[in-house]
Amino acid sequence: MVVLNVDDDQEDREFFCDALREIDSTITCLVAASGMDALSLLGEVSVLPDYIFLDINMPMMDGKQFLKILKTIPEFRSIPVIMYSTSTDTREIKECYKLGAEDFLIKPYSFEKLVNDLTSVFAFSKRSPI
Repeated sequence: MVVLNVDDDQEDREFFCDALREIDSTITCLVAASGMDALSLLGEVSVLPDYIFLDINMPMMDGKQFLKILKTIPEFRSIPVIMYSTSTDTREIKECYKLGAEDFLIKPYSFEKLVNDLTSVFAFSKRSPI
């Protein structure tokens, strides 16, 4: 399984990839620091990610802008996008779903919570690694 984490915070990206390794050491964790970086990466990889976990608040191209563009590109349209943000604003969450997000995770306060949240996402998915 390949997972792409798009987040401008390097520590958050490392935390996220560590949690994936805790769940299953065979998961490949790709990272991008912005929506623009993620689009470039998607155009270069030989295997598309099974999931994209996407932060909302990023410079240059935020998560919502990235999601809008992603869903217009036929090759990428079917990749499930899970918003992964500190935002708890219900309007923003609803907007993300309208733009095509499959799920919305609030960034957790602990490593254990992140592992549990990711395990739950994967357990209820057809693309489950577990």
